[in-house]
Amino acid sequence: MAKTDYYQTLGVGKNASPEEIKSAYRKLALEWHPDRHAQDKKKAEEKFKEINEAYQVLSDPQKKSTYDQFGSAAFENGGMGQGPFGQGQNYQQGPFTYTYYTGGGGPEGFDFGGFNDPFEIFEQFFGGSSPFGSRGRSARQAYQMRISFLEAVKGVEKEVSVEGKKTKIKIPAGVDTGSRVRFGNFDLVLEVTPSAKFKREGDDLIVEAPVSFAQAALGAEVFIDTLEGKERIKIHSGTQPNTLIRLRGKGVTHVRGGGRGDLYVRVKLTIPSKLSARQKELLRELEKNGGEKRGWF
Repeated sequence: MAKTDYYQTLGVGKNASPEEIKSAYRKLALEWHPDRHAQDKKKAEEKFKEINEAYQVLSDPQKKSTYDQFGSAAFENGGMGQGPFGQGQNYQQGPFTYTYYTGGGGPEGFDFGGFNDPFEIFEQFFGGSSPFGSRGRSARQAYQMRISFLEAVKGVEKEVSVEGKKTKIKIPAGVDTGSRVRFGNFDLVLEVTPSAKFKREGDDLIVEAPVSFAQAALGAEVFIDTLEGKERIKIHSGTQPNTLIRLRGKGVTHVRGGGRGDLYVRVKLTIPSKLSARQKELLRELEKNGGEKRGWF
């Protein structure tokens, strides 16, 4: 039987950084959660198990070093059970067994793949039901709320009715779909409506800046959308289509700390669908004079 290649499982190279390994794990774990594959749940369960096994090894420097030397055989026959932090408590969720280490929610400095703790992982995967049950934390009722893109990135105060009583809930800036806000004895699970102007990637934003051929070739100043409104930026002469211009600190507020992400402006070349006779003549002349080059960019 072929041995498991943990790097291949996560889709990263052997020189991948811890951040790249963590990012790959989060993406694949959410993608292959069995609840998202009702028609082929068995396959998804196996894939989900492989992803978690690979991350448990590659996210730990000591285990990763052992794996690089001896391969997955070093972790067979119970080799994954003890872990570098001593004995933990095993809990079962479907076909998977997970170990939760006692003492403050986990060993100091342990990395749960970018999630705060193992409970947060299962809250996102299983819609609020933790496989650790009441032994980990008390059960909490979860409610879902949809908010707009701008409400999510800027923060908002919402009035809700709980058990017949109206109350106000403050939603912090920077939340996204799947974020949970604690309030009293319940959690609020958020769903954010996508923006027509901005594409969000984590705490970074991407916005398009339509420019004409003349503006891209000669340079120009154009207005682009930001979270604070319109802002003028400079397009340098010779700018190529799809160039990204980075505006530091113009993205989404970090929900768990100070500072903001960045705003990336993607230059989008606009080609006119109709040209006058004079415009066509000028373009033909430009093409003729630049005949030794292929294209204009």
